[in-house]
Amino acid sequence: MNATAIAPAATPVSAPIGAPAALLEQIREANLTYLMLAQQLIRHDLGEAVYRLGVSEESAELIAALSPAQVFKLASSNTLLCRMRADENMVWGLLTSRHSPQRSSNDTTQQLHASILMAGRLASA
Repeated sequence: MNATAIAPAATPVSAPIGAPAALLEQIREANLTYLMLAQQLIRHDLGEAVYRLGVSEESAELIAALSPAQVFKLASSNTLLCRMRADENMVWGLLTSRHSPQRSSNDTTQQLHASILMAGRLASA
């Protein structure tokens, strides 16, 4: 589905100093892809989407209810709408197998550990 056919083109926002226009366009494309994927996940399984997206159930319901025009307008931002949830060195180490705790000797265990840490973060948020 072509997003430009859904809503009129957004007025271009001036690029911050030092940010190439191509990079800002990639951010807008990533936003659109993220929002469309988020809506699909939420409509398929709300509980799983809340976990995978790292958002509250209330936020998930708001995302699911966005019209195509609203999705396109939000996606047109120069700011990424998604964020990295793995913001600790330990989690990154587990995900990239650079961290080797004594009890976790294989990649599957390390990835499971990282998933538990990130899920715990969502529960405490």
